[in-house]
Amino acid sequence: MANILAVDDDTAILNMIGNILKRDGHQVTLISDPLTLNSDKIQAYDLILLDVMMPGIDGFDLCSNIRSQVDCPIIFITAKTDEGSLVEGLSLGADDYICKPFGVMELRARVNAHIRREKREHVARLSLGRISFLLTNKVMMLDDHEITLTKAEYEICEYLGRNKGQVFSKEQILEKVLGYDSDSSDATITTHIKNIRTKLSEYDYMPIKTVWGIGYKWEE
Repeated sequence: MANILAVDDDTAILNMIGNILKRDGHQVTLISDPLTLNSDKIQAYDLILLDVMMPGIDGFDLCSNIRSQVDCPIIFITAKTDEGSLVEGLSLGADDYICKPFGVMELRARVNAHIRREKREHVARLSLGRISFLLTNKVMMLDDHEITLTKAEYEICEYLGRNKGQVFSKEQILEKVLGYDSDSSDATITTHIKNIRTKLSEYDYMPIKTVWGIGYKWEE
């Protein structure tokens, strides 16, 4: 089940979309006036369907406004089938488009294909605010920048990130990252975290917080 947002000023099409996707078990939010969209809640959705031609703000502008806030698939629903319009839409950050009129099976197939793809990708990626961990490659990204970390530095970041909000002592981090039989001391963790902070300082972002007298935690 996915949390899906559909925005279309045509209430008949909007209700049809809702009925189709709800039958597949999805939770669907329907908005007929794009100007009422609450940007504070936009990150809660797993997929967004946007009509292109709407009053107040069209789908292209709306996509451009929200793309920086979400990384979920955005699919345009459009009566514009000329190549120029489709290219423009995809260049603004959309992932796909469905041309009106469309059938039930096409809508279901497109939506479910994107949701399956996202689930596969998220297995190998952990996103926390501005930070993303590419788990397979053991790479940490801040926005679009790869942060060059040593193996131990990366492991510390991933461990704290996976357990966001929990506080861990230096001893716990040392055991998890370097192992029980490590000859290193707690000071090693202090040094690693200092180095991590130095590398992140130029981006003015520091999710690793010190909890005095206890240890460290990941907090955005």
